[in-house]
Amino acid sequence: MKYAVLVGDGMADEPVEKLQDKTPLEYARTPSMDLIARQGKGGTVITVPRGLVASSDVAILSLLGYDPVKYYSGRGPLEAASMGINLREDEIAFRCNLVAVEGDTLIDYSAGHISNKEANALIRFINDKLGSSDIKFYPGVSYRHLMVVKYKDLPTLGGVRCVAPHDIIGQSIKKNLPRGKGSEFLRELMRKSFDLLDGHEINHIRRDLGENPGNMIWLWGQGKVPAMPTFKEKFAVEGSVISAVDVVKGIAHYANLEVVEVPGATGYFDTNYQGKAEGALQSLRKKDFVFIHVEAPDEAGHMGDVRAKLTAIEDFDSKVVKTVLEGLKSFHEYRVLVLPDHPTPLRLRTHTRGPVPFAFFGTDVEADKMASFSESSASDGSIHLKEGWKLMEHFLRK
Repeated sequence: MKYAVLVGDGMADEPVEKLQDKTPLEYARTPSMDLIARQGKGGTVITVPRGLVASSDVAILSLLGYDPVKYYSGRGPLEAASMGINLREDEIAFRCNLVAVEGDTLIDYSAGHISNKEANALIRFINDKLGSSDIKFYPGVSYRHLMVVKYKDLPTLGGVRCVAPHDIIGQSIKKNLPRGKGSEFLRELMRKSFDLLDGHEINHIRRDLGENPGNMIWLWGQGKVPAMPTFKEKFAVEGSVISAVDVVKGIAHYANLEVVEVPGATGYFDTNYQGKAEGALQSLRKKDFVFIHVEAPDEAGHMGDVRAKLTAIEDFDSKVVKTVLEGLKSFHEYRVLVLPDHPTPLRLRTHTRGPVPFAFFGTDVEADKMASFSESSASDGSIHLKEGWKLMEHFLRK
């Protein structure tokens, strides 16, 4: 049996007035996802347990069949793994965004989706100025980077509370800086980073070009090395993951799922949708499970851009879902599952922990009453799960 899981990050939403009070999934043209819903089985699933932040890392863990309450240790170590950084037991990894600030306001969580070349230069500059034998800054992709600190610099991990920058767009910097025991150390690094970056030549050029600068680092998502079984140990299936996002690759690393790199996969609207689908089908010739993650709908949700979200959903449907569906026909037995990882409502411009729709069909899957792939139609499905990590068991069950 071949299994394909197709995740459109943040596709789920609320009714939007501009869309005749329909959600983007209801309004968008999605014939391939609708086909899976009509001919297969589905319903709703809550991927983020109460008490945990509504984030993609928590949700993706759920979708891969891992209980986040048991296995989640923070976003930082997952991204460290994807970057080839082997954390030690006495180290903590922080996500380190390059953000744009004006006065006391965070205006852009992504520094205008800064280029890799510019961002790498800025992070290396910060490492030269603020790094030490106990503090290291590692350049990642675009605005997404990493800081690794030894424990002695941060006495109590549990006492530090950090917020994600994409949750505080347009809000006060001072009111959202890290809090708790050990946080002054982090706040000082962030303050110093602004003094160093605001006047950097790269940011002068970006402003001249009308682009948002990367004039401050934002630290969040801290954690230590997680301990979790491999996907094969849990489900007796070997597989692969395709994503442009470091945190998803990091989860794959700890689950011992092969990370398939696809040229042109960017984690943004210009990502290589078709290439991801083709890479998945090629992977299934060697392995029995593949997990495709597409970030674009989530990016549109954070931007509050209705048109961009509709386009991202339709591109996901026509270039990823359709291509995979057609390719799976060459295998004797197969199943395919499609869903978001969490909602990213356009109105809120951030993640929420509400239920998301899902549907799967294929070999030995009997159809239920879902008529299309959307939040409203999912209520007619036959499976409704409050513990998202149990969905994988339903999908793989023979």
